[in-house]
Amino acid sequence: MSRVLAVAPVLPTDAYPQHEISEVIVPMLTTSGPRRLLAHRLQAAAGVRRRHLVLPIEAYADPISFGAANGHFLDRGADLAEQASRRALADAGIEASDVDLLLFTSVTGIGAPSIDAALVSRLGLREDVRRMPSFGLGCAGGAAGLAHAHEYLAGHPGRHALLVSVELCSLTFQRDDASVANLVASGLFGDGASAVVVGGDGVAAPRAAALAAPRAAALAAPRAAALAPPRPRVVGTRSRLYPGTATDLGWHVRDTGFAIMLSPEVPALLRAHLAGDVKDLLAAHDLTVGDVGTWVVHAGGPKIVDAVRDALDLPEAAVARTRDVLADEGNLSSSSVLHVLAATLDAGRPAPGEWAVLMAFGPGVATELVLLRGEE
Repeated sequence: MSRVLAVAPVLPTDAYPQHEISEVIVPMLTTSGPRRLLAHRLQAAAGVRRRHLVLPIEAYADPISFGAANGHFLDRGADLAEQASRRALADAGIEASDVDLLLFTSVTGIGAPSIDAALVSRLGLREDVRRMPSFGLGCAGGAAGLAHAHEYLAGHPGRHALLVSVELCSLTFQRDDASVANLVASGLFGDGASAVVVGGDGVAAPRAAALAAPRAAALAAPRAAALAPPRPRVVGTRSRLYPGTATDLGWHVRDTGFAIMLSPEVPALLRAHLAGDVKDLLAAHDLTVGDVGTWVVHAGGPKIVDAVRDALDLPEAAVARTRDVLADEGNLSSSSVLHVLAATLDAGRPAPGEWAVLMAFGPGVATELVLLRGEE
């Protein structure tokens, strides 16, 4: 097993109410009156109250080329990645030189070298740190990255892994595209990043708590408690790729950048298959859905959250944190489930001995599941 030592979500500084974003971008999507009404209706129903944007909202008024958008991704994305990583390392109580594996995931920009290479010098990581950048996992990338970190640490129990996710979805905005998929996406996705420190079984957990103690002692009791959230163990993982769904979710790569593929059939797909996938994960550990006390669900949108709740027959309270993250940030693609994980840990869950399942869904269509347990 491995242990989640810290999760650090970050967001760009500029945040805007959903209705304000819609007023600015909907006229860029279509000149058709009925289509504009549809866009406003879809965006109002996205379950999002506000979103953070990596550029000031007025910057989106003029067309941004694919190359310029990708340049913003590399520059601003590296800044957010560094910010998240520094917070995660500090919260975990380890030095940058302690990191043995650096995983990076994004689906909203490309680079060779990728952003993780810039982090080596920015953070002071060792030059022999193992790097594993990924592109194409989409919204499932955060969950998949956590699973890959766990599998690496199973063979290297005395080591640390740093998982970094950067998603600047606003930079993929497609003007003059009045497709329903783009109307939905332009009202759903936000910008953000996150970093997770994972330690192998041979890493001593008290080290982080000891290093945090001087900071905690200087603060009021409620804030001090927040500095030491649970450090759950990763117990198991499972991946599932659904055949015949390659065009249901993902990107069309155009001259103007990344254009969304977003089929209305994805929620139905989850309703049909998710319960079986979760039960298979749990059965390998002699567990059932009823044994799980905490659910960490990707904030993919209201219909995705509804589908998870219905497929697993969960109470609405089980997905409340996911809906809160969706409302406050929008869908952050691969960072989304990691932001939900951070909110879950901040709430003190999973409790000692409590089981939790983390899940996210991405292009393929693919499901990524991670089984966690609160450390006793």
